[in-house]
Amino acid sequence: MPQPDLIPSPAGPAFVPCYDAPSPVRSPEKKDRSTGRNRAERTRAGRNRSPYRRLFARPGTLAFTAGGLIGRLPAGMFGVSAVLMIAAAYDSYALAGAVTATGLAVGSVVAPLTARLVDRYGQARVAVPAAAYALLGQLVLALCVHERAPAWTLFAAVALTATFPNTGGMSRARWAHLLRDDPDALHTANSFEQAADELCFMLGPVLAALFCSALFPEAGTLAAGAFFLGGTLLFTAQRSTEPPVAPRVPAGSPLRAPGMAPLLAVFLATGAVFGSMEVVTLAYVDGPVAGPVLALQAAGSCAAGLLYGRARRTARLRTCLAAMAVLMALPLLAASTGSLLALAAGLLVAGMATAPTMVTGMGLVQRLTPAAQLNEGMTLAVTALLAGIATGSATGGWAADHAPFPASGFLIPLTAAATALVLCTVAGMTKARRSW
Repeated sequence: MPQPDLIPSPAGPAFVPCYDAPSPVRSPEKKDRSTGRNRAERTRAGRNRSPYRRLFARPGTLAFTAGGLIGRLPAGMFGVSAVLMIAAAYDSYALAGAVTATGLAVGSVVAPLTARLVDRYGQARVAVPAAAYALLGQLVLALCVHERAPAWTLFAAVALTATFPNTGGMSRARWAHLLRDDPDALHTANSFEQAADELCFMLGPVLAALFCSALFPEAGTLAAGAFFLGGTLLFTAQRSTEPPVAPRVPAGSPLRAPGMAPLLAVFLATGAVFGSMEVVTLAYVDGPVAGPVLALQAAGSCAAGLLYGRARRTARLRTCLAAMAVLMALPLLAASTGSLLALAAGLLVAGMATAPTMVTGMGLVQRLTPAAQLNEGMTLAVTALLAGIATGSATGGWAADHAPFPASGFLIPLTAAATALVLCTVAGMTKARRSW
């Protein structure tokens, strides 16, 4: 407690306490200096924190991210589950492949329309009924397979699944809305989303195969449906982070945005890299270890995505594509040696170019697409990727059957990566797109 000041008493020389005198205070200059020092210390402490910790310190982000991860996991489960249960019931991988390809083709047409409705009416109002309708189609497909229905019913049932909402695109749209004034944090968020995609495509096929083999052939589809619906409901329930619906959605498609069409062509060629690499690797390994070996590519991409999210600067798209074109030569060289361990290592390193390329490409999509059409723009990019994956799968399958040497099939992903680089370089010659 501060001691009182002492003043002389009128009655004598004694001193009596006086509590009215002001107590000494720190000068304004010292106070300002201390405040500035504390502010600088807080700033340094914030910078030293992990960018991912800062990202998820924002209210509501953990909840919608958890829902998005659960709802996105079945993306790697439904296709594998359909192939396994159809092949087990009808003893025909050709029929299984044709059915899944039909679902992919119909979905590539319907998905942009679903995303347009999301932009116009909001994520929760559209994603929930769209997910329920798509899940109904999956249940009908499983029922038809269980009852050994005629083959044409499988094609009709898989067409009903085309309304799957793009959970990854909606999650990226939320980050774009929340971090619209913080490009560094948005880069970190996009990197995390890409790593999450890779994680789902690593775990999804493993879970699908586990359910189908350990329980019954339709179990993978049923489990994926439960994950999908539960994750979608959890994701859309987080209304505080949902982007507001634009009062006026621009007419026409985001395809009309300058530079969007060339960028989608790059995504198409990039998808061919992924699709062809999957098929030629499965054909080359041809055994129970084919899945784990192929998963190493996704593991490398996941790790690279998380590291890329910590970078303070974003690379150009053509730089990422150039790195991909170079690294895609590693699986070809490794397969030429005949060593399975060398191929596994080559796939792990080659996959490290995937996430940075996709993060940078999706960032360009976000910048080129009008804010009111962001879901549709990102869904168009995903559709181009899926079309490229289908094309690459078909080309890789043909190469696996007709190539003169077992390792020759790995020329397909290398060629596709080089094509994507050429397309990006040609598009970047335009003055408005030199930053690509």
